[in-house]
Amino acid sequence: MIDTREENRAPDADEKNLTQVPAILTLMRMGYEYLSPAEAWGERREKYDHVLLEGILEKQLRKLNRVVYKGEEYPFSNNNITAAVEALKYYRYDGLVHTSSAMYDRLVLGKSFAETIQGSSQSHTIRYIDWDNWENNVFHVTGEFRVDHQAGKKFSRADIVIFVNGIPLGVIETKIPGVKDGVEEGIRQILGYQDNARIPKLFVYSQILMVTDKDTNLYATVGAKREFWNAWQEAEDNDRELCELIQTPLAGAQLESLFSGPFAGLRSNADALSSPNRSISPLDRALASLFKPERLIELSYGYTIYDKGEKKIARYNQYFAVKNTMKRVMEFGPDGRRNGGVIWHTQGSGKSLTMVMIAKALAREKSIVNPRIVLVTDRVNLDDQIYKTFIHCRMAPRMATSGRKLLALLQNDGASIVTTVVDKFRTAFSRSRKPIASPNIFVLVDESHRSQYGETNIKMMRVLTAACYIGFTGTPLKKADKNTAQKFGGFIDTYTLDQAVKDKVIVPLLYEGRHAVQDVSKKSIDTWADRISEPLPEYEANRLKKRYSAPEKLNQAEQKIWAIAYDIREHFLKTWKNTNFKG
Repeated sequence: MIDTREENRAPDADEKNLTQVPAILTLMRMGYEYLSPAEAWGERREKYDHVLLEGILEKQLRKLNRVVYKGEEYPFSNNNITAAVEALKYYRYDGLVHTSSAMYDRLVLGKSFAETIQGSSQSHTIRYIDWDNWENNVFHVTGEFRVDHQAGKKFSRADIVIFVNGIPLGVIETKIPGVKDGVEEGIRQILGYQDNARIPKLFVYSQILMVTDKDTNLYATVGAKREFWNAWQEAEDNDRELCELIQTPLAGAQLESLFSGPFAGLRSNADALSSPNRSISPLDRALASLFKPERLIELSYGYTIYDKGEKKIARYNQYFAVKNTMKRVMEFGPDGRRNGGVIWHTQGSGKSLTMVMIAKALAREKSIVNPRIVLVTDRVNLDDQIYKTFIHCRMAPRMATSGRKLLALLQNDGASIVTTVVDKFRTAFSRSRKPIASPNIFVLVDESHRSQYGETNIKMMRVLTAACYIGFTGTPLKKADKNTAQKFGGFIDTYTLDQAVKDKVIVPLLYEGRHAVQDVSKKSIDTWADRISEPLPEYEANRLKKRYSAPEKLNQAEQKIWAIAYDIREHFLKTWKNTNFKG
């Protein structure tokens, strides 16, 4: 019987049978251990207002963490393990995204505790998740996850919750396939859960949220408005691997656990879903792309950003641009320099955040010793924009306010991220006594199709002789501009206007040609031409009349310019003013 205090209805049989159970089964095949609601409740210390699986978390903290002292390993004390759990469990709530930001730092950085070994007391960090080796973590999934509301006596149930080391990193809302606006309703529902009076405590830890009706699958992160929910698309065909995955048989004990609780009576459908002839569904693809254990760890750690009070997670084009860039820069050319290239992503596709994610990936790559990143633009306002983007994303760039300052920052190993306008390399070059020849300097050039020609570019190359150059552009490249890509080392990644429109990341750009009619007065031209061509032979006078009655000459006339301007004004006022469109 459903508790009458439950705020939203439990999913009906169709939703469970067609979407919820298939999703859980696919997650189980990817390596998640299923916990029944009763088992999850036990791990939560039998309290519905707690969302951590504390028993699992405590066990993992002991497994992942050791104190190293004089070459020997020691376990952390029981008191510190308990304190580490409580550091996640108890926190000051200051709005969802702000609290989520503080919790994200704790999950990524861990927390230090003093341990006394052989009479010596030192601080040591306890890690909650092994971000470097995903397989050292444990992954669980449960359904019908009840959470008591912050205010009042009601509660809500999340359809599917995904845990890493007992920490809820993923929430999935399921809907019946084929129901009109079902996914839209699911997004409204999951956004409602995040309200301060309801169950924001579940989302303080969450990194990836998804709504699915099996055919349509949209994802976002905590606090994301509707327009930031997107579909994922893999860059390569992985159907063979995915087919093997979804046809993997599950042990009887796993299925017994799943079908002994709220999903009792749905076992026959599970058997059908294990058929060797089962085809890959869009839901299978989405789950493998976003929640396969190694991908979940990767997206949570390297592709989640806090920007100006908003939490953001990479879209698929940003993710693959970073992956392809890291693969490219790990290769060296015959001149000993790292290979670079151009990332051509259409405007509106999040190019600045892609640059931030690449910078984070470079900084975290252990094989690159002391990586340094130089962000180059060709305009002061773009320099300010890139600088502020990195600041908002909690990175610490240094801005080169002059050519002299630029040279000093480049020569100072302490400046790991530098932003500059390309023109400042003129002064930097004139003042440098010897080039900076580190192969671990990465020059990220914004709007590279505009700035990578001429004297300034040559001087930049002469100051940073061994650097790796990565260009970014959002402008469709003309044939001549494509030389830019070759100059950098070829294309690293592309995301076209058509792809962005198809993904509904940007709206289509519509163009309507207009013509401001201007009548050519033969009599006026003849009179004017007769006056100025009187000394000329007849054939020269006729040529003059013909030349100045041509459209390209008439279009330069002041009257024609005024006519065009008036037509633009009238068209805008009559057609687009007071609408949601821009002209």
